[in-house]
Amino acid sequence: MENRIALFIDGPNLYATAKTLGFDVDYKRLLKEFQGCAALLRAFYYTAIIEDQEHSSVRALIDWLDYNGYTVVTKATKEFIDASGRRKVKGNMHIELAVDAMEIAEHVDQMVLFSGDGDFRSLVEAVQGRGVCVTVVSTISSQPPMIADELRRQADVFIDLIELQSKIGRDSSERPAPREPVESLPGSLRR
Repeated sequence: MENRIALFIDGPNLYATAKTLGFDVDYKRLLKEFQGCAALLRAFYYTAIIEDQEHSSVRALIDWLDYNGYTVVTKATKEFIDASGRRKVKGNMHIELAVDAMEIAEHVDQMVLFSGDGDFRSLVEAVQGRGVCVTVVSTISSQPPMIADELRRQADVFIDLIELQSKIGRDSSERPAPREPVESLPGSLRR
């Protein structure tokens, strides 16, 4: 019987980890990498979005993911004023990820969690209690490490994201060329 797998991507956490390591994730390559090694039942991507931002890079990404094999789970951020009067934005997706992981646990053999957040340690333990092998993807290659020690210890397998860079990183040739600063353009080309 083929190994059944589900991916759980904490979007902001994976983005921050990849940026810290100096690369962009190619989500098409990421999906193919895991489809090639198991029966991929579902690839979840979680992120909070700011509702009044019509054209943000996150919206473009989640639209692309939604049309290309991912189950995208979003919710609107909440804005509040903290005790010292500062405006704060909150958009945590931990509960949604945990509920989906518990619901799918009986249908998978392996769960891959792309996050280093220690809040997920008890979720990993609960899913393991249902017989699911849990792989956590984050990094210890940065200073400080992007993964909480307790999450890394709880995982059945830990993969440092840097080890996946050649398989799931975006080719540098695919990046848009950086724009020339206006000051460096000849006078006739400046606006």
